[in-house]
Amino acid sequence: MPLLVVSLGILFLFFLIVICRLNAFIAFIIVAIGIGIGQGMPLDTVVNSIEKGIGNTLGFLVIILGLGAMLGKLVAESGAAQQITNGLIRIFGVKNTRAAVMLTGFIVGITMFYSVGFVILVPLVFTVANATRLSLIGVGLPMLAALSVTHGFLPPHPAPSALSIMFNADLGKTLIYGIILAIPAILISGPVLTRFLPKVEAKPLKEFMASKTFTISELPSLTNSLLTALLPVLLIGFATIISSFLNEESILYGLFNFIGNPAIALLLTLLIGTYSLGISRGNSMDAIMKIYATAVSGITMVLLIISGAGALKQILIDSGVSQYIGGLLQITSISPLLIGWIIATLIRFSVGSATVAGLTTAGIVLPLIQTTDVSPELMVLAIGSGSLMLSHVNDSGFWLFKEYFNLSVKETLSTWTVMETCIGISGLLGVLFLNQFI
Repeated sequence: MPLLVVSLGILFLFFLIVICRLNAFIAFIIVAIGIGIGQGMPLDTVVNSIEKGIGNTLGFLVIILGLGAMLGKLVAESGAAQQITNGLIRIFGVKNTRAAVMLTGFIVGITMFYSVGFVILVPLVFTVANATRLSLIGVGLPMLAALSVTHGFLPPHPAPSALSIMFNADLGKTLIYGIILAIPAILISGPVLTRFLPKVEAKPLKEFMASKTFTISELPSLTNSLLTALLPVLLIGFATIISSFLNEESILYGLFNFIGNPAIALLLTLLIGTYSLGISRGNSMDAIMKIYATAVSGITMVLLIISGAGALKQILIDSGVSQYIGGLLQITSISPLLIGWIIATLIRFSVGSATVAGLTTAGIVLPLIQTTDVSPELMVLAIGSGSLMLSHVNDSGFWLFKEYFNLSVKETLSTWTVMETCIGISGLLGVLFLNQFI
């Protein structure tokens, strides 16, 4: 009976989001209530469970996503993203423009939400491709592969951060493992894959060209841009590595653990960036605060969707569905990591949203973390890989790529969809490889 209830609930979730076009947050809450009632939970317990799920999910995540959005917007509005692109092309040379743009996507993508990074960097890709006479697809896909990987694998992006919290995974380790997996995934799905894709001539519309291009005098230095964009990763990664060699009772361990906390690392970076990319370059505090306000307003719906998924997860736990499903999944000899990847892939294909796919999967496979010795960090990355698979016409990213590059649906399927699927498969293989050593 529990399996039937949750299956009908997930199918109804797909129906509400895909067919009825209902907002994902509302759909999550409706399905959570339905599953709770279907499992015989008292009505007041259903409401309390939903409140608990939303609170537990957002308690820490609001800080991460809020500060991350502010930093990403600052990097874009200050010209740092453009400077990183220009600087890396100067360093790598025109012949290695693809590598430079790809590295830009990775660096900027770490702190910038996918859709924001896309809108900011793709017009720069158009400019670079036009200036170097290189294939637009050949330049653009490696950069977008890097953006997709950061979106699916690395905190402080919404899905990896939320999954880490749900599975009690260490955010620092998730970031380090994610970067280890990201490098081969980007290389395989970007520059290597583009050599074998069918030749597609993209002709972007003029209205999608860069609306604002900073002059050289307006740009911050490359050092300033790179350090500010990468500082959260450096702080979290460095603190995680150093802490592993220290006594947990020592003062230094507590200090490094504090600095390496993603919320603190982002806060420190934002404060430094406020000066280095803002005040020191002649911007007023009021102007900088307006940038931050705009950034936060843009993530409101993302937070609501994540909170809705948290409510569903809590209903699955409190109603006993998770424990029941966990018992069934334990019978199979298939790796829990592969199970998580497959479920995320199926939901991604059905719903389209990588974030929804990842968070819905988390509620289903949560018992596997609690009853097996599988690494929670690797489970986050396995689900993240599955959530990027098989992007097609129900994914907003699919249409962003199609419209900006002015392609047909068939051309988009043969380029974008193949690239996203290649990332998902590369990520899974990397997770299974790391699992042999962790």
